[in-house]
Amino acid sequence: MLIGIPKEIKMGEFRVGMTPASVREAVGHGHNVLIETHAGVGIGARDQDYVNAGADIAPNAATVWDKAELIVKVKEPQAVERAQLSPNQTLFTYLHLAPDVDQTNDLINSGATCIAYETVSSNHGDLPLLHPMSEVAGRMSIQVAAHALERESGGRGVLLGGVPGVAPAKVTVIGGGTVGANATLMAIGTGAEVVVLDKSNETLRTLNARFGARIKTIYSNAETLEEHVLNADVVVGGVLIPGAAAPKLVTEDMIKAMRPGSVVVDVAIDQGGCFETSHGTTHAEPTYIVHDVVHYAVTNMPGAVPHTSTYALNNATLPFILNIADKGAMQAMKDDPHLRNGLNVMDGKITCEAVAKAQNLTYIRPEDIMK
Repeated sequence: MLIGIPKEIKMGEFRVGMTPASVREAVGHGHNVLIETHAGVGIGARDQDYVNAGADIAPNAATVWDKAELIVKVKEPQAVERAQLSPNQTLFTYLHLAPDVDQTNDLINSGATCIAYETVSSNHGDLPLLHPMSEVAGRMSIQVAAHALERESGGRGVLLGGVPGVAPAKVTVIGGGTVGANATLMAIGTGAEVVVLDKSNETLRTLNARFGARIKTIYSNAETLEEHVLNADVVVGGVLIPGAAAPKLVTEDMIKAMRPGSVVVDVAIDQGGCFETSHGTTHAEPTYIVHDVVHYAVTNMPGAVPHTSTYALNNATLPFILNIADKGAMQAMKDDPHLRNGLNVMDGKITCEAVAKAQNLTYIRPEDIMK
């Protein structure tokens, strides 16, 4: 199979779909790899590194999109990329379709087979291709919050860990999953006061066992959520419903009632965000202020650390890439129900129930469309 790797064109995105090491594995399986020139520059990988791994270099993106049977990316295809998709191609990347009507319509019209990283599942009941980027984003959330709290950034001028004689900042983490656990880990490391809210008692017990008295775990309901958002210096939103739009847990009225200069970091922004006042931003202009509260809502947070992110992502995606290339997308999905769960669009039909529900579209089960 011919695997194509275009250079990412989303603003502030420096990751790449495959590393030279991953290309070498694919070539070892008998496949051809075509990568756009300079696609790996953001992770320090030269064209020659890819050539040494067995890839061919394409002079431009159009060549990749025209020739590839399997297109491997990182971020959702932009409009100009979606226009180049054809029915005989398989696209394997993050899609986050639920809040993105334009992208959904374009993928439907393309007729391509579109498999989303974020809905591929595992035997453990988790999302293995979302997990590494959630780890990165969760850890980054505290890093960016610390900067946003600085007065120059519009924040309260508070140091997360405080100093002797001055109280540390309070960090409230909404959602105790992968994002929340990694945000908690980093916040503890700064010396901040940390509260984690979640609706799962099991998740709260797990976090309590891991972090002990260094954090407070609170069952999330309307009352506790409002209490711990309003008196926080930093609120990290890391709530996820696989494939679906994120619930708007923090209302605009709650944002209005927060202390001026407080910071909210919406890690769920790829799925529409969990703050009513959130809208997607870029690394070039990552923050904005609403009701005197600093909002950070970059839609591709891990793109700021592309080397770490790309290698972490490839560790997870490579087995699925090889499976698709070795068997073809149809057979690979028939054989692997977890990969099949990643199928979002095929033959112009929506095959992810959460996306269909979010956009009031007809849902076709993957098993039915693949017969």
